[in-house]
Amino acid sequence: MSNTLVLDVDGTLVDTNYHHTVAWLRAFRGVDITVPAWRVHRAIGMGGDKLVAAVAGDNVERDHGDTLREAWERHFDEMIDEIQPVEGAHRLVRAAADLGLSVVLASSGKRKHVEHYLKLIDPGDVAWTTSDDVEDSKPAPDLIQVALREVKGERAVVVGDSVWDCEAAARVGLPSIGLLTGGFGESELVGRGASAVYADLDTLRAELSDLPFAAVEEPNA
Repeated sequence: MSNTLVLDVDGTLVDTNYHHTVAWLRAFRGVDITVPAWRVHRAIGMGGDKLVAAVAGDNVERDHGDTLREAWERHFDEMIDEIQPVEGAHRLVRAAADLGLSVVLASSGKRKHVEHYLKLIDPGDVAWTTSDDVEDSKPAPDLIQVALREVKGERAVVVGDSVWDCEAAARVGLPSIGLLTGGFGESELVGRGASAVYADLDTLRAELSDLPFAAVEEPNA
């Protein structure tokens, strides 16, 4: 029975969470709306279709949602060349492959951004999905379900840096592993369902064979 490692990308394999936070703050300020930086950071990891309402309310989403998302993308694109892989990202993916695990990257980001990240990580021949492939973004489980179909995974575990990754995994009945690389605290990740939390990717890599893989449930089961 094949084991699949479902890896989040932003904040997990590439160090982008604070770039995203700054890009969103600049977008909000562009329409004369001020939101606390901490609140924006806490929403990073969910899809942009949900973030505006989560941090600024339904009225702001209704009046400015599309404008804000366009501005976020523009501001983020201006910073994308500053982004670096999280230490150990390449080593983790290659070690998983060497162990015979199927690896699939599941990102709430845009396809063009993930394509850029792949050049930084150099993960080899792995499957990957983005927000462009689903109708509903994290914390909905759609992205994980699509990712698993890409590799026909029978057993899987989800690895991510945000509470939204843990919540999405729980909604699809899979265990999750949390990482501190995105700025979320250990207690936050465990509180949303993480089976274990690691400080860095190299520590996780050393324990890949001990991860709690669980059977993948059919969506309508």
